[in-house]
Amino acid sequence: MTSLMIELLEIPKARQVSISDDTLTVDLSDGRTISVPLAWYPRLLHSKQNERSNWRFIGDNEGIHWSDIDEDISVKNIILGQPSAESQKSFQRWQEERIKS
Repeated sequence: MTSLMIELLEIPKARQVSISDDTLTVDLSDGRTISVPLAWYPRLLHSKQNERSNWRFIGDNEGIHWSDIDEDISVKNIILGQPSAESQKSFQRWQEERIKS
């Protein structure tokens, strides 16, 4: 087993979240701060500031949930540098529903 695999067996917990116009930043329980581009998460990128601010931790701080935009992001995926896996078709449906509302 590689050292990366061993480290990921004990994924740190999220402690704080901040979102700028182009970056999602998460402070972790092991002291690290990880920033990733909002472009990785199209729903966050295309949401309003008040929607971005309405988040909560889920799964004992192993993920972040935005109820206004139905988005969940795990700490593990942030650490691994994995952007959203949502299909373009799904994202387009989401955008169309927002326009109707």
